[in-house]
Amino acid sequence: MAVTEQSPAVPAIPAVAAPAVRRGEVMYRHGAVVRVTHWINALCLALLLMSGLRIFNYHPALYWGNYGYRGVPSFISIGAIEDSESDEITGITRIGGWSFVTTGLLGVSADADGDPAAMAFPNWITLPGGPGLALARDWHFALAWLFAVNGVLYLLFGLMSGHFRRDLAPAAGELRPRHILAQVWDHIRLRTPRGEAARRYNVLQKFAYIAVIFVLLPVMVLTGLTMSPAVTAAAPVLFDVFGGRQSARTIHFLAANLLVLFVLVHVVQVLIAGAFNGMRSMITGRYVVRPERGA
Repeated sequence: MAVTEQSPAVPAIPAVAAPAVRRGEVMYRHGAVVRVTHWINALCLALLLMSGLRIFNYHPALYWGNYGYRGVPSFISIGAIEDSESDEITGITRIGGWSFVTTGLLGVSADADGDPAAMAFPNWITLPGGPGLALARDWHFALAWLFAVNGVLYLLFGLMSGHFRRDLAPAAGELRPRHILAQVWDHIRLRTPRGEAARRYNVLQKFAYIAVIFVLLPVMVLTGLTMSPAVTAAAPVLFDVFGGRQSARTIHFLAANLLVLFVLVHVVQVLIAGAFNGMRSMITGRYVVRPERGA
């Protein structure tokens, strides 16, 4: 009988699973209405700021009350003084009783020929970039109505869709001082949220958006309307609300500066958290949630 030789048994080598590739989850973060109104707002705010600075350059001083003209003490002014001996021009910004030399930034800037000229804000940041008060007012007025209509559409959408309640209203736990301080500390360390926390706005973002949407932007619109004689003729109560036309102009200017500060902080935060991811979410709506640290 033939004997079949068997090969010695070879111990099985356990299979080692390849490490899983951790990829961020893609979520749909911003709806179409939010994205469209966001970009219209961004464009309007930029052009409103530029045309507003051109208008401000024609009388670069702010007052309280209903009247303001040369010779009346101003709250804020941006101007220039010229040395009679050297013909040197120095830019001076005054806030209350304090004065600051701001040559090259405010008060004095280079003109089209590169020579120093007295102007509150430089031409390159204004619209139009040269003389044209009537044109600047036309730009400002037209853009203000587009901005207001766009804002009303966003407010209606936010209220009817539950966007404000769902995404901007802070939860009870987020209002605890410990939680707020923790968020402040994370922002100081430039620590961006990951995982579950990245799916929603943090409490500081919610505070900022609520302040801008429900306080700063309405104040900008209402103070702008208060500076219009036609509007105040129909609604003189606006004078009582803001304390006069010049007070409204001053509040309008200060609110605009707060909006600029908000935009700068917003842009910095987007860059820190990931510019491509943030821009993609505001263009396509899709946002990549990065996994938790150490996950």
